[in-house]
Amino acid sequence: MSRRFSALPLGAAVSALSYAVLRPGAHEAGSRWSRVNHAGRPVTLLEGPAHVAGLVGGGLLAGPGPVVAALGGGVFGAVDDLAGDAGAKGLTGHLRAAARGQVTTGVVKIGGLAVTGLVSAALAESARPAASGGEVGAFPAQRTGGLTRLGRVLLGGAVVAGCANLLNLFDLRPGRALKVGMLLGAPVVLAGGPGATGASAAVGASLGVLAPDLRGEAMLGDTGANALGAVLGAALIEGRGVPGRLALLAGIAAVTLTSEKVSFTALIQRTPWLRALDEWGRPTT
Repeated sequence: MSRRFSALPLGAAVSALSYAVLRPGAHEAGSRWSRVNHAGRPVTLLEGPAHVAGLVGGGLLAGPGPVVAALGGGVFGAVDDLAGDAGAKGLTGHLRAAARGQVTTGVVKIGGLAVTGLVSAALAESARPAASGGEVGAFPAQRTGGLTRLGRVLLGGAVVAGCANLLNLFDLRPGRALKVGMLLGAPVVLAGGPGATGASAAVGASLGVLAPDLRGEAMLGDTGANALGAVLGAALIEGRGVPGRLALLAGIAAVTLTSEKVSFTALIQRTPWLRALDEWGRPTT
């Protein structure tokens, strides 16, 4: 079995086992991993660390880039989960706070995800064969090749960080962020080629914790959602040059900015096929 398909069951097994180990302490009194969901019911954020474990487990078959993306997204997401500031909301809210000189945990997370994205993209770039134009010929060709590689790293880092933030925007209802992640990752897995193994790890890790998430027992939180998005971003940039990464970044930016003005939950509720997909798998009572 190829790594592409091995990463899926491995990621699923690791995330499911990790959640089973963490679950007994999910609702201990005073747990910093406990929250109340949109329906007023207690949920645990320990699904997030379990999901990160699955992403790392499956990602080991994909190389260091996805592993760094999973760990960085998980660590900086956990900072926001455990010590988050209630005052600033959304990406623009944290950026406005930073402009006022206020360092929120969201600002720390933004910076951490940016570094995570750059490191992950640089690792992917180091494994990519150099273009012939950057290795053969006169100095200007070498310089151009070097600038192109730098551009790919910078754009790749922005895509990884942006995708990490993007998935977090959907973690508002049971199963929603996991479904979005799997819908983004599945075509990459099926297509094969660069990024398929990392995407497979993301899909597998998501399947491993899907059941408790759909039941409304647990949620990804920033820990899991940021890690899932970062791994998907790392998978999406593999094999893509500057134009492809620019297109990805533009799409991520458009959706992120739209979320500042439009409620995705309201949009889903008034669109029948989106509502049906969003509610699929949740208990009917």
